[in-house]
Amino acid sequence: MINMIILDDHPLVRQGIRMIVSMENKINIVGEASNAKEALVIMGQTQPDLVLVDLNLGNDNGLDFIQHARSMGHHCKYLILTSSATSNELRLAQSIGVEGMCLKEALPEDLLYAVDVVARGRKYYDPVFMDSLMDTAPTTGELAFAELTPKELEVLISLGKGRSNKEVASELYITEFTVKKHVSQILAKLSLADRTQAALYALSKGLVQFELAK
Repeated sequence: MINMIILDDHPLVRQGIRMIVSMENKINIVGEASNAKEALVIMGQTQPDLVLVDLNLGNDNGLDFIQHARSMGHHCKYLILTSSATSNELRLAQSIGVEGMCLKEALPEDLLYAVDVVARGRKYYDPVFMDSLMDTAPTTGELAFAELTPKELEVLISLGKGRSNKEVASELYITEFTVKKHVSQILAKLSLADRTQAALYALSKGLVQFELAK
């Protein structure tokens, strides 16, 4: 049985997803949320196997939510559901290890297949998204960005939010010494002079869009 949470700010979309997954006996919806804060509460109560996450959640962003949830210890699987995604969003999703991305316009059987694939520990990215990535030739800067590890990416995002080393360490559950090592690696890989430039870089890449409500 796959215990799943639906995170989408549109009630009709959640209802539609629930109707689709009800066709599959091995999927159990343990909760629904309209925003990131609600989802985190439900996750703490139910410990789901998979969270189906809308990429655009009004004031929230699905990718930011996933990173925040993981930083809080919610290491379940995540499947993004969206009508569209930019090349930067696709690369960020891959960089932070998001297990899957599925189109909202997908056929019911395609969504069920995506859920099954991700739940079994494999990755599922809709062919449309993969074609988009292949059609966008990365620049030198994008190649350098792609070399960042998932943890370095998390640190970079925290820098973009103006976090101090102490705050980053607390947020990501690592030591300040480790934070300093990650910052040095980030600056070296991206050819940046200091953490201020790193923060500006994070903003320019669209990595920092909002602050999740605590």
